[in-house]
Amino acid sequence: MIFNEDSRVKIPSILHLIQLGYTYLSLKASSWDENTNIFTSIFKEQIQKINSKLSEKDIQKVYDDISISLENEDLGRAFYNKLIDQSGVKLIDFENFDNNSFHVVTELPYVKDDESFRPDIILLINGMPLVFIEVKKPNNKEGISAEHKRMQRRFQNKKFRKFINLTQLMVFSNNMNYSEDDTQMLEGAFYSTTNYRKPIFNYFREEETFDLNTILKPLSEEDETFVLKDTNLLSIKNSKEYLSNKNPNTATNSISTSLFQRDRLKFILRYAFAYVEEEKGLEKHIMRYPQLFATKAIENKLENCIKKGIIWHTQGSGKTALAFFNVKHLTHYFRQKTIIPKFYFIVDRLDLLVQAAKEFNARGLKVYTIDSRDAFSKDIKSTQVIHNNSGQAEITVVNIQKFKDDPDVIKNNDYNLSIQRVFFLDEVHRSYNPKGSFLANLELADRHSIKIGLTGTPLLGSEYNSKTLFGDYIHKYYYNLSIKDGYTLRLIREEIETNYKLVLQEALENIKVLQGNIDKKKLFADHRFVEPMLDYIVKDMEQARISMGDNSIGGMVVCDSSDQAKMMYDIFQNTYYEKVTTSYSQAAEEPASYGNKKKEESKVNTAQVILHDIGTKQDRRDWVSDFKAGKLDLLFVYNMLLTGFDAKRLKKLYIGRKIKSHNLLQTLMRVNRTYKTHKYGYVVDFADIQKEFDKTNQDYFNELQSELGDEMQHYSNLFKKPEEIKQEIEEIKDVLFKFNTENATVFGEQISEINDRTEIRQIAKALNNSKELYNLIRLSGNFELLEKLDFRALSVLARLTNDRLALINTRIALENNVDTENILNTALEDVIFAFTKVKEEEMVLADELKNTLGKTREMLAGNFDQKDPTFVSLKEELERLFKKKNLSEVTKEEMEANIKALNAIYDKAKKLERENQLLKAKYDYDAKYARIHKRLMEKDPLTDSERKLFEALKGLKTAVDTEIQQNSKILENESYVERMVMRLVINQFKKEQKIEINTTDVRRINNIIVKEYMNEYNGNVA
Repeated sequence: MIFNEDSRVKIPSILHLIQLGYTYLSLKASSWDENTNIFTSIFKEQIQKINSKLSEKDIQKVYDDISISLENEDLGRAFYNKLIDQSGVKLIDFENFDNNSFHVVTELPYVKDDESFRPDIILLINGMPLVFIEVKKPNNKEGISAEHKRMQRRFQNKKFRKFINLTQLMVFSNNMNYSEDDTQMLEGAFYSTTNYRKPIFNYFREEETFDLNTILKPLSEEDETFVLKDTNLLSIKNSKEYLSNKNPNTATNSISTSLFQRDRLKFILRYAFAYVEEEKGLEKHIMRYPQLFATKAIENKLENCIKKGIIWHTQGSGKTALAFFNVKHLTHYFRQKTIIPKFYFIVDRLDLLVQAAKEFNARGLKVYTIDSRDAFSKDIKSTQVIHNNSGQAEITVVNIQKFKDDPDVIKNNDYNLSIQRVFFLDEVHRSYNPKGSFLANLELADRHSIKIGLTGTPLLGSEYNSKTLFGDYIHKYYYNLSIKDGYTLRLIREEIETNYKLVLQEALENIKVLQGNIDKKKLFADHRFVEPMLDYIVKDMEQARISMGDNSIGGMVVCDSSDQAKMMYDIFQNTYYEKVTTSYSQAAEEPASYGNKKKEESKVNTAQVILHDIGTKQDRRDWVSDFKAGKLDLLFVYNMLLTGFDAKRLKKLYIGRKIKSHNLLQTLMRVNRTYKTHKYGYVVDFADIQKEFDKTNQDYFNELQSELGDEMQHYSNLFKKPEEIKQEIEEIKDVLFKFNTENATVFGEQISEINDRTEIRQIAKALNNSKELYNLIRLSGNFELLEKLDFRALSVLARLTNDRLALINTRIALENNVDTENILNTALEDVIFAFTKVKEEEMVLADELKNTLGKTREMLAGNFDQKDPTFVSLKEELERLFKKKNLSEVTKEEMEANIKALNAIYDKAKKLERENQLLKAKYDYDAKYARIHKRLMEKDPLTDSERKLFEALKGLKTAVDTEIQQNSKILENESYVERMVMRLVINQFKKEQKIEINTTDVRRINNIIVKEYMNEYNGNVA
C-alpha cells in the first residue's frame, strides 16, 4: 500500500490542526471515561475555569447529568441544548471562545462491550470529543463511499448511542480534490453530522479567502517530533510524500481550516445544527455551506447598515431552513446590541403558510400564524415580540394573499427602537408588485425593519424586478453548484410517444364531431380524451418504477383545468383504484415469485385530486402528507402545489397545460429534489411546453446575462442537453452492438466468455444506466432503438453483466490471491447480493448474511498483522466460503450455514484483534514492534521467556528511535541502517538481556527490523 493513510493524510492533518491552535495529547499519558470518552480531568478543570462559582461536587453533578442525557434516544438533543446554553452552567464559553481548551488525539477507541471503532483524528473541546475525522489514502478503491457504509452500520448500532449523541461534527476525506465527474462522493473531503440511520455527507466549498500566515501558527520541531514519536512514525519525517502532504492546501487540511479554525468552529457549534422532526423520526441537520455563507453575508450587510437584499438560492437548496438558522443567529446578534428581534416569514398563499409553519415547527421554533388584514395590522403595531408563554424562539408566518393589495393595512408611527423587525419574504419573484400596496405598507409600518427576499428564480424585467424592489443580492447559489453538491437533480423533458399522440388526437376529433364547436376546457375534460391520457400516465408511471428499480417514487399531473382534474380522478377511482384487503384464499396459494411480486408492487392504484373546492383544508393537508409519506401514487392538480411543494419522492411530473414564464420554471422544480440514488427528475409533456419553455428560458437567460454578465454560465447546466443524451445513447448502442440482446440466456453465455475485467466493466457501466435509458431514448426521438431492444429486459442484461463482473473481481481477489487487502477491502457483501433472491424469506436471510459478512470483513481488514498465521488461516476460511460454487445459486440452507461459519470466523478474528491490541499496547502502540515480536516468537523462538524478548525489543526500539530522532535522514541509506541496527541488536540481546544468539539469529532479527522501518519510511505495507 504505497501512499499510506498515516504519512499522506493523518499525520499531516494532525500537524495542521496543531497549527490551527489544537494541542496534541498522547493517549499513553491520558485518561478518560470509557463510557463517554470524555477526558474527565480536562473537562472538570475547564468547567471550573468557565464557571468559577461551582464546587467540585457541583461539577461532578454536571458531569453525571451529561452522562445520563447521552443515554437518550434523541440524537443528542438534550446534550446539545446543554452544550450551547449560556444562561446556566456553561460547558463551552461562547462569549470568550479562547477561554476553552482545544486538543487533538488520534485513534481514541470507542468501545462498548465487545464492539469498537477508532476514528483517525478526534478533536476535544474542554475534554469533550465533539468532532472526529476519518481519513483514507487518495484513489482508494471505494473512495469515501465505503466509509459511508461503515458509519451507517455503526450509527445504527445502539451500543454506540452515547458516542453518537456526543459527536457534533464529522469529516470524511481521502485527500483528493472534488471531481467534476464524481456524482457518488468518491473523491474529496466531506462533512456531516450524526444520524441514527444514515449520515448525510455534504460538500464544503470555501467562499472566503484566508490569510494562512495569520491563521496558522508556526509548527515547532518539538511538536512535530513529539507527534511522530508518539505515533511511532519517526521514520517518515523526511520522506517526500510526508513532506509534500504537510501543505496547508491539501483537501483535508483545507476543510480543517474551513471548519475547525476557532471563529468558524464557534459559529458552527452554536448556530449550524437543527433537530428536525421528520416523518420517519428525528433527524439532526447541519447547515449546508451556502446557508452558512448566506448567514454570514446577512450579518456583514447589517454591520454595514444595509437592511434589505435578496438571497438567490436555487430551488431545493433549503431556503426555509436558511430562515430558521438566521432566527438562531440574528437573535444572538441583536441580543449583543441589547435589541430584541421580532421575526416574520411572509408568504402569498395559504398552502405555503401551512408548509412553512410545519417546517419551522419541525425544527423546534414556535410559530404564530396570521392570515387576515386585521391580525397583521394589530401584530405589526404591537411591541409584543413573542406570542407563546414558554419564552421559546418564535417566528410569525404571514399569508398576505387576501390583503396584499389593500391600501389601508398598516399605519404605524410608534417606533420602538429596542425592537428590530426582520421580514423574510418568500419567493420574491412574484406577488410583490410595487404598483400594489403591500411593499409600501411594509415600509410605512417600520422604516427601520430588515427585509430579506428569498428566491430561486428572481423576477427580471425592464419595468420592475426583484433586485429593484429588494436591493442587491446578499448571497447567490446557482443551479450548477446545487447539482454538483447533490442537493438538486437535473431535469429531463419527455415527449409522449407518437402512437399515444395519435390516440389523443383521434379522441379530440371524435368529441368535436359529436359536440360541435366545444370550449377547449370542456374538450380536454371530456372522458373520451381524459381516459387515454390517464391510461398513458398510469402505464408510464408503472414502467418508470420498474426501469428505475424504485416502487416508492410518485407522480403529479398538472391538469388543463379543475374539471379535467376531477374527471381524471373519477376515472382513476373507477378503473385503477384497488382497496388493500387480505384474501384468505390467496394466503393458501403458493407464494408469488419475487419477480411477479415486484411487478405487482410497481402498480399505480392510489391517487388524490387536490383542488381548492375538494375537501376541507385539513383534508388537503392530510392528502399532501399522505403523498409525501408514500401512501398515494399520483396527485391530480390544477393550480395548487405548483410552487412551494416539496416532496422528495416526486420524480415524474405530467404537464397537461401551458404554464407561462417563471411559473413554468417553478413548476418544473417540483421534481428536482434529491431522492435515494436518482439522477434526474422527469417532466412528461402533454401540452407541448417546449416552445414556451424555450421562450421563457431564452428571455430569462437574456435578462440574466444583462443582470449578471459572466455569471450567466452558472445557470447553463439547468437541463440535460439533447446532445449529451444522444451521446449516451450512441455509447449504449456501440457497447451492445456485438451481443444478442433479444435472448438473455444467449447474452449471458456471450459475456460469460469474457474474462477481461476492463471489457466487462465497460459493458456494465453502459448497462447500469438502464434506469434512465428508456426515458432518454424517448426524449431523443430514437424510437427505432425501442423496437430493437426490449427495455423491460434491459435490467436483466445489466444484472447478468454485474454478476459476471462480480465473479471476475472475486476470482482476482480470492483465487489468485493478488493481495490480502483486496478481499478485505472489496465490499464483498455488496458483490454477492447483486443476485436476485426469489423468496421473501431468502431476502431476510440475505440481509443477515450481508451484515454478518460486513462486520467479519471489517474486523479482519482492521488487523495490523496480516502475515500472522492465525490471520492467514481465517482469511482462507473466508475465501473458501465463497469459492464453493456460483454465488447466484446459493440456497437458503447454504446461507444459514454460511452465517454460522461467518460468525465463527468473526469470533476468532475478534479474539485475535484483542490479543494484537494487548501486545501493541506493550510497545507504546507501535504496530512495527508488535509484528516483530510475533515473528520472533512464531518459529525457532530465541528464548523461552517472552518477557525477556519484550525487554530486548523495547530497549532496541528506544535505541533505534533515538538514532532516527537525532538524524532522520539515515533512512535514505538502507545499508547504513542495516549496520546500525545490527550493532544495536547485538547490544540489546547479548549484552543487556543475556540472550544467547548466533550470527544467523542476528541476521534474522536485523532483516525483520530493517524491513519494518524501511517499509514505514517508503509508505509500504510490511
